[in-house]
Amino acid sequence: MVATYDDAALVVQLVRWGTELGLSDAVHTLLSEGFDPAIASTDDVAVRKVLEFGEVVGTLVKQNVLNKDLVLDLWWAAGVWERVNLAAGRERERVGQLRLYENFESLAKAAGA
Repeated sequence: MVATYDDAALVVQLVRWGTELGLSDAVHTLLSEGFDPAIASTDDVAVRKVLEFGEVVGTLVKQNVLNKDLVLDLWWAAGVWERVNLAAGRERERVGQLRLYENFESLAKAAGA
């Protein structure tokens, strides 16, 4: 499926939301040398922001509201997921809900994670 102007409009809205959310700073934190994915937690605001944003984008892709190829061309879903997947797994166990963050994970796997 080819991306449409509607996809582009939605992406612009997501970029705006990401800016309001402080997503750029959150991703910067996750990619910094001091960040350790092995001990990362959803108590970390940066981790939580990235997981929440990734889940929304993943859900829009899953529901065919947003073009997957466009999303994966714009965002490094696989790389960011690698930095937060252990925290997501621990949170799934803590709340007893395996579906938590499943759409972000699915999107990352589609990108090659």
